[in-house]
Amino acid sequence: MTRASLEKQPKDVAAMFDAVAARYDLTNDILALGQNRRWRRAVVRAVDPRPGEFVLDLAAGTGTSSEPFAAAGSFTVPCDFSQGMLATGKRRQPWLPFTAGDATRLPFADASFDAVTISFGLRNVAEPERALRELLRVTKPGGRLVVCEFSHPTWAPFRTVYSEYLMRALPPVAARVSSSPDAYIYLAESIREWPDQPALARWLQDAGWARVAWRNLTGGVVALHRGVRPEPG
Repeated sequence: MTRASLEKQPKDVAAMFDAVAARYDLTNDILALGQNRRWRRAVVRAVDPRPGEFVLDLAAGTGTSSEPFAAAGSFTVPCDFSQGMLATGKRRQPWLPFTAGDATRLPFADASFDAVTISFGLRNVAEPERALRELLRVTKPGGRLVVCEFSHPTWAPFRTVYSEYLMRALPPVAARVSSSPDAYIYLAESIREWPDQPALARWLQDAGWARVAWRNLTGGVVALHRGVRPEPG
């Protein structure tokens, strides 16, 4: 993320997400034209949660993304910096251990999790590269990372259409369905300015992740980046 885009971030991003929590999942379904459900399934396959494993779902919001990991038998911790999101999630899924946490200073011990994942949240962190290092810290050696984030369509004509949708169509639609439509103007800008797939892969490598790779979804609208924490020695 560029310095300019960081300067455009709202002073209190957590408060912004508090304001959209009530209708966040519904708004996402509408704005993503239902594709977000397909993306979530791809994340679950990439994380490959197993019974008895510990999984950290960072930027979990209301916990919708966490449910499949728990259903697979993993002890899943939904973590988010928005108290509004956590409160909404706790009302809906009181059995999940929702935890408040800053992505750059996670409240977990070293090597706590077998897998860590963050979906559509890394670009909302003021220091995303620091967050990637922090995720490495709390992952067990040999453990895995999956980052699902909006990215850059690979076909140039589609990339132009997609950019127009973000800046012209998304805010009016959000105004109809979101509890805080102004937030989606910032979100659209943050998507447009986010690094492309190779640049994010370099961030993962620089943070210490090994075997870094990515896969495009929906023509590159979204990319799944993966990495593994190296074994010692």
